[in-house]
Formats: sequence, structure tokens, C-alpha cells
Amino acid sequence: MNSVKKVLVGGALSLAIILPTMAQAATKIGFVNTERILRDSKFAVESQKKLERDFAKRQKELEDLASKVKAEATKLDKDAITLPEAEKVRRQRDLAETDREFQRKRREFEEDLAQRKNQVVGELVERANRVIRQIAEKENYDIIFQEAVYANKRIDITDQVLGSLDNAK
Repeated sequence: MNSVKKVLVGGALSLAIILPTMAQAATKIGFVNTERILRDSKFAVESQKKLERDFAKRQKELEDLASKVKAEATKLDKDAITLPEAEKVRRQRDLAETDREFQRKRREFEEDLAQRKNQVVGELVERANRVIRQIAEKENYDIIFQEAVYANKRIDITDQVLGSLDNAK
């Protein structure tokens, strides 16, 4: 038997042993759809709007600089035939410098945006986990899963977590 089959059979056997034991003990199980929390919570929606507002000016500057690079490249291509060699070399150098500036600013923008998004997601996950723990303790859940291939709607407490999260500060 190959190693993948061994793992699958071992996992299935473990579940076959554990699940009946859990059922006998009247285990209370819950499920939270983390993707929905990260997408649909008021905090996530408001944070996304705030990020867009905070980065809009830099985004516009990048778009303008990209347009400038494209326009200069197009103009250089059009004028290249009639330009003296020294002028053509100077304009190519200027275009390369403008493009390097654009690439640097774009990288900085993307890094700053990614850092802020990670910060917001981290804060949201921390808040959500706190709310999930509170619900679990209050309602005597034995386990709450945040990732599953399938979860019956009966054990899905995502809406409850969203409601509590959106009402908490």
C-alpha cells in the first residue's frame, strides 16, 4: 500500500473511532466560514473602503506616471526616424529614468498596500477569533472548525459570528 493510501486509511480509521465516541458524549460542533468573515464583516468592508481612500492619491499618481511613460515612448518611437542621434539617445535615457521611477513607485505602492492589508486582516482575524471563543464558551461548543471541505448549515455559526463581530468594537 503506498503512503498516501496508508494516511487516508489511517485517517478514516481514526475518524471511525473518534466520531462515535464524540457522538456518545453529545459533542457540540460548530463551523465558521472564515472567507465570509474576511469578506462580509462590517469591519472588512469599512477597512477596504478606507484602504481605497488612503491609497487613491498614490494610485492616481501611478496611473498618471504610467500614462506619461507610455506617451513618451510613443512619441519617441514616432520621432526616432527624424531625430539626431544625440537627441534620440538623450530621450531614450530620460524615458528609461522615468520608467525606473515608475517601477520603483509601483513597487513601493504595492508593498505598502500589501502591508496595510495584512495588518487589517490580522486585526480582523484577531477580533473574529475572540468573538468565536466567546460564542464557544457561552454556548458550550466543544469544537468550532474554521476550515472544512463541507459543513452542514445546521452547524454553521458564521452569521452569528458576523453579527457579534459587527456589534463588538
